[in-house]
Amino acid sequence: MDNILSLLTTSSGETINVYTALAYSLVAGLLGLFISFTYLKTGKVSKNFARTLVILPILVCVVLISVNGNFGTSIAVLGAFSLIRFRSLQGSSRDIGFIFLTMTVGIVCAVGQPLFALSLTLIVCLIHFVLSAVNYGAKKGEEKDLRITIPENLDYSDIFDDLFDKYTNTVKLISVKTANMGSMYEIDYRVSLKDSIREKDFLDDIRMRNGNLTVYCGRCDINEAEEL
Repeated sequence: MDNILSLLTTSSGETINVYTALAYSLVAGLLGLFISFTYLKTGKVSKNFARTLVILPILVCVVLISVNGNFGTSIAVLGAFSLIRFRSLQGSSRDIGFIFLTMTVGIVCAVGQPLFALSLTLIVCLIHFVLSAVNYGAKKGEEKDLRITIPENLDYSDIFDDLFDKYTNTVKLISVKTANMGSMYEIDYRVSLKDSIREKDFLDDIRMRNGNLTVYCGRCDINEAEEL
């Protein structure tokens, strides 16, 4: 077993022993832990994904070291592994970015550059913390789904425009469908409120406009795919 383990090589062809390989893998794991911590503190999180971020750089590092320095073969193996991830539901662009970061850290550790991997991790994670702290790219208000039921004799195209101007920052018509044997319309909007405290006043004004029929206002579908 010692003879087999002694054949491990880096991508540059330099022979390394099992202890060096384990050290590189340990560094990759510690950096993955820090990346996972950054993921947890800078946005919406998933428990399983956070744990995966710790393990992924270790696996990448081990695969690269185990293919005897053949960089092309190692990338092909990692490409086959990536199919497992993309057979599942598509993640957000933020999740994909963290996946690429952990894979990059694993690769850099495998080629014998742990200090460079550490520097890269610190710089990218610092950028994430700064962007999260300044709320970079965030919209002014939380978007919500607004569903309004109106009788068929009302024109839905502009009936609520004045209320939208008064209470919302943005509004987008999503869909319109008939209900109750065609005697009513259900209109779905995506809105961003100017002041969430005035949400009740907004709904009350809509009820006065639509004849006190059903009005629904709630958070957007959490399973909606994010545009990349």
